[in-house]
Amino acid sequence: MRVLSRRAPLSFSRRSFMLGGALAVSAAATRPAAAAMPIRFLLDWRIEGPTAPLLAAQERGYFRDEGLDVAFEVVGGPRQAVAQLASGDFDAALADVNALIRFRDANPGQDAQAVMMLYDRPAFAVIGRRSRGITPEPAGLEGRKLGAPAADAAFAQWPVFSRINQIDTGKVKLENIGFPVREPMLASGEVDAFFGFGPSSLPSLKARGVPADDIVVMTMAEHGLLLYGNAVMASGKLAAQEPGAVRGLLRAILHGIRDVAANPDLGTQLVARRAENVQPEVERERLALTLEQNMLTPYVRQHGLGGVDPARWAQALDQIALAQPFKDRGRAADSFSDAYLPARADRLF
Repeated sequence: MRVLSRRAPLSFSRRSFMLGGALAVSAAATRPAAAAMPIRFLLDWRIEGPTAPLLAAQERGYFRDEGLDVAFEVVGGPRQAVAQLASGDFDAALADVNALIRFRDANPGQDAQAVMMLYDRPAFAVIGRRSRGITPEPAGLEGRKLGAPAADAAFAQWPVFSRINQIDTGKVKLENIGFPVREPMLASGEVDAFFGFGPSSLPSLKARGVPADDIVVMTMAEHGLLLYGNAVMASGKLAAQEPGAVRGLLRAILHGIRDVAANPDLGTQLVARRAENVQPEVERERLALTLEQNMLTPYVRQHGLGGVDPARWAQALDQIALAQPFKDRGRAADSFSDAYLPARADRLF
């Protein structure tokens, strides 16, 4: 079994890791080597509170019970994650489904698909400060300076978000900044707002001493954006050759989600064991906000986690095409498949 020291850095470089410490048990340790299928699983962001369901599935043996030996690796953005999944070096990924849609449209020979929608409501947001002139309304972004990380999934939606909200983009100054400096630059007043994931950035800003009542989280989904968010993806090779493994992977992840939804403290503990310089209260809030706002939405509670609404999916594709028309809308539409999901009754929360 592969084990990395808890001191090993994970952010923005590719690292594989299994669970550390006495609780670490891989499938290879409990089954014959031939019985455990290795799965290289790519994450498009560092280990934080929202990663907890996957860690729970690993630590509690749900992957092992499905005959899978899952190792996670981390990269620094959704486009990179999608490209690496399509390269054939990885079997599965957790990344932004919109990046996958664009990648498939630009690369006709690539067949990776989203197979479980985790973020029914995307976390895309513009996060700013009232004291810097940011209001809850999109029109208030005109005349402001926004931090815009080039590889950010939220910033990628700016052409669509600005168009559907009739924002004059010529009146908005965009500054390309790195991921690690977004919150510090807003806290110090170097930018008025930045693009990011609301449930992730809000706790970070509060931990930096920014007053909660001064923070504005302009969630794009509350202002007309119909897109979906992060999804579990499977490579075309894995889906074609081992469909049972894909189904088992999703069952295990579903168990992990149930565990941390019922016990967020468990999720917080798992993240704290894996990541450097963790503030448990920050990660717990990130997890709680993500579960409430993005994963276990009213739609999910009624229809089950993991699927998409066909009408909304079509509308989302229409919005994506506002930024750039599709070469092949059919391929774009086929970026998601529900063929590997557990039964609806097993996905209800």
